[in-house]
Amino acid sequence: MESLRQNFEEAALPHLGAAYNLARWLTHDATDAEDVVQEAYLRAFRHFGSFHGRDGRPWLLAIVRNTCYTWMQHNRSPQLTVHLDDQLQEIESKALNPEALLLQSADSQMVRQALEELPVEFREVVVLRELEGLSYKQIAAVVEIPLGTVMSRLARARKHLQQILKSHWNKDTAEEVMVGGSQSLTDLVAPDA
Repeated sequence: MESLRQNFEEAALPHLGAAYNLARWLTHDATDAEDVVQEAYLRAFRHFGSFHGRDGRPWLLAIVRNTCYTWMQHNRSPQLTVHLDDQLQEIESKALNPEALLLQSADSQMVRQALEELPVEFREVVVLRELEGLSYKQIAAVVEIPLGTVMSRLARARKHLQQILKSHWNKDTAEEVMVGGSQSLTDLVAPDA
């Protein structure tokens, strides 16, 4: 039993931050995300005997995703929308002047709001790819969809995100963010600690 626990800790605990980040983006609430992650880790431990891979991250994130949807079905009305609270981590940079920091903060908040506006099937693939760095193949395994669907969904999600940003910003700023301008999506939307 001790070696099972140790193997589980080695495979799953390094991915606690990614698990929380995914749950936070799907539930839109820090407390709910903590509950989901706790339940997901319990499920993962119970079924750890069926894990035969080398990379525990996609396996664990699939469990977190499924736990999240099950939890939301049982604990939320389908129409209920909860916004992320304003306690999100600020992006830090000592090289920027106060004006640039203010603009970066505004950009960051705008991107967070745009991500929240995405339909959940788009939001989850963007979070898994852009914020968690999963490969298309890993995303396909986590979300349980074909690889081609992952690529299509990401393309549509990015286009939809760009449209949302264009409605909030001028066209040049939105295109700069989406085509890898001075900051990437990951830089603008720092994962929660």
